Amino acid sequence: MNHRRRQSLRRKFTQRLPQKSYLKFQDGKYSIAGLGDWYSYWRDPYHLLLTIPWPGFLLILAGGYVVINILFALAFLMGGDCIANATPGSFWDAYFFSVQTLGAIGYGAMHPTTAYANLVVTVEAFTSILSVALITGLAFARFSRPSVRVLFSRVAVITPYNGVPTLMFRTANQRRNQILEAEINLYFLQDEISTEGDSMRHLYNLKLLRHRTPSFALTLTVMHPIDENSPLYGATAESLERTKASLIVSLTGIDDTVAQALHARHTYGATDISWGYKFIDLFHQTADGHRYIDYTHFHDVTPQTKL
Repeated sequence: MNHRRRQSLRRKFTQRLPQKSYLKFQDGKYSIAGLGDWYSYWRDPYHLLLTIPWPGFLLILAGGYVVINILFALAFLMGGDCIANATPGSFWDAYFFSVQTLGAIGYGAMHPTTAYANLVVTVEAFTSILSVALITGLAFARFSRPSVRVLFSRVAVITPYNGVPTLMFRTANQRRNQILEAEINLYFLQDEISTEGDSMRHLYNLKLLRHRTPSFALTLTVMHPIDENSPLYGATAESLERTKASLIVSLTGIDDTVAQALHARHTYGATDISWGYKFIDLFHQTADGHRYIDYTHFHDVTPQTKL
């Protein structure tokens, strides 16, 4: 019995998982086909309503509103002549009476005249309360979802810093506010073969010179020194491409405007790493001793004469 129960539970939970997940490797990066596509959540209505674009969300609400009123209009018609001042058998009179009831409008021209009609009105009024609560909650959940506008440089570079080859990339806050207690984590992934001959995708956490800042307002250059303890030590552009290596950047923090946690993510493939290049400086000094940042060359690099 226990064996049969375990088999039943195993089949039950296995059926909830997708049968196949396709991993695509393109431009030096892995991606999961269909990940994040709103239409893939049709079996999860709540997630679907949170991820579907606003036009689709409003269209679903409008469609649901029309369907509910049609159903209650048919229910009123089944009761015969049960609505005062309505044409007997008129679908549109019953439909618009349902609209008035669902919206708690109550013009007074039409009203229920039988116990059956009053029962249908009671059910529709309760449906109205539930639908308003659900729509309000969904709309609030969509509006309150934290959004982030963080820019990452299109490429990463490997260039000397204090005599040590260093992996660098840039990030900038595109909003004119602050991301408090911003923390950056950098992960290195590549294909490896174990001593037993098993192929696997190995993940390393790369140590950064500075992975946390109390206030992220403008721009930040993230640096990982490639020393003897680094997984990138001794790597070349060819070896990274051969092992399908990639870098995953994860930035978390608190938006000081809405006091909500936010998250940004970016991926660099092996082909996005420029060896022997450095970023063009963004900081400039005015004649009166002040500094300013010119984002024109945020993504631009220049050859490094010494690596």
